[in-house]
Amino acid sequence: MAIHIPVLKKEVLNYLNPKENENFIDATIGEMGHSLGILERNKPNGKVLGIELDPEIIERDKEIIKEKRLERRIILVNDSYVHLKEIVERNNFQSVKGILFDLGISSWHLEQSERGFSFKNNEFLDMRFNPQENRVKAEEIINEWTEEELEKIFREYGEEKFSKRIAKKICQIRQKERIKTTLQLVEVVRKAIPVPFRRQKIHFATRVFQALRIAVNQELKNLEDVLPQALSVLEKGGKIVIISFHSLEDRIVKNFFKNKAKKGLLEILTNKPITASLEEIQINPRARSAKLRAAVKI
Repeated sequence: MAIHIPVLKKEVLNYLNPKENENFIDATIGEMGHSLGILERNKPNGKVLGIELDPEIIERDKEIIKEKRLERRIILVNDSYVHLKEIVERNNFQSVKGILFDLGISSWHLEQSERGFSFKNNEFLDMRFNPQENRVKAEEIINEWTEEELEKIFREYGEEKFSKRIAKKICQIRQKERIKTTLQLVEVVRKAIPVPFRRQKIHFATRVFQALRIAVNQELKNLEDVLPQALSVLEKGGKIVIISFHSLEDRIVKNFFKNKAKKGLLEILTNKPITASLEEIQINPRARSAKLRAAVKI
């Protein structure tokens, strides 16, 4: 079983700066790595409202909460952070001193969910964070969307330079057989790109898988929709900390912060994004692409 290592934990706690009895929201609680750090600092009566889209991860979190006897101090909600304001109102969660968004995909999703998030295992192309709510699977996008639509998501969401060639190859192959698994898709991408690019440091299918995951779960739209809600539920002086893992997310966060700072609603605490130390990257290679931005509500 893979052990989940929270990214930039020290930096997150530094910027959120939890003090005793303060309340925080972890909008992407995942495997609770950051939240446990917050709960350690805001005891005895500080609370965390934790939001998690995946029902399987929620069940795992309940076990951790029980084991650590944190039932009184954590509210767990199985929902999308895109409904943040409504979740806060529904749970009457007040005096919010900080909100955290960790936009990365968890170790569990990649290694144990069996939903096709990783190209390392041969799994069905699903990629839904919540299979109960989300109807569109990656397999449907690959086999049913037009060549133009596929090219657009690979180019925009994956920043894939061979988006046209890959979309064309997918459409050729799917006429003969439906592309149902991760390894089938990897092979299609391999055939579509020029030989020298098959042996890059970053796996040649990475951007295609990223683009598909973003499209399936509407990740960029959800991020754009939630940021104004986050600002509205924060108390004055409350912090917002966001960890992103690719340039598209980081750009949305940076532009939102700049825009609200110009209007005098936020003060930006990180002029440049904070990145992981070499030491952290050695322990947790996934931290390499993490970028943290923080701001405080004025």
